[in-house]
Amino acid sequence: MLKKTIYLFLKKFGKKYAKSMPENLKKNSTSSFYDFKLKSIEGKEIDFSIYKNKNILIVNTASECGYTAQYEELEKLHQTHGNKIIILGFPSNNFGGQEPGSNEDIKLFCQKNYGVSFQLFQKSDVIGENINPLYFWLTNKEQNGWNELQPKWNFCKYLIDKNGNITNYFSSAVSPLSNEITDKL
Repeated sequence: MLKKTIYLFLKKFGKKYAKSMPENLKKNSTSSFYDFKLKSIEGKEIDFSIYKNKNILIVNTASECGYTAQYEELEKLHQTHGNKIIILGFPSNNFGGQEPGSNEDIKLFCQKNYGVSFQLFQKSDVIGENINPLYFWLTNKEQNGWNELQPKWNFCKYLIDKNGNITNYFSSAVSPLSNEITDKL
């Protein structure tokens, strides 16, 4: 987070202060949602170009959170509106240490307790110095066009339209089945 903040400060206030984007952010730099290739929870690389022309709901998840029951709502959204929206879950241990398990533990927990069949990705950071590339893109308006809102807790949501643009950010308190989300499909 600090490196990203420093880079954005230097970029804003003049090139004489900026040498270049830090290497760890440079390798994560992308111009389009569809350029990403990230690993599923099983370790298989997923090329985001497969999501072209589809609405996407991206959610940072955790197994030991007060909002964990949203897994059930996300699965219901996936089952009832899967023809209109793809759900991508990103387990993260960034908030309160509420996702301590391994990828295997997380997958088992989600399937056993909530029947999760939507796409989960490998556990990663969604904020901070080791932020995963997608979340860096989601929270950097120079990359995504407008949004700077970062997850403030587990189960924050980003809606991506059929053209690969972020259209909405929803806090943890917004249910995946709320009209705020379903009316946008």
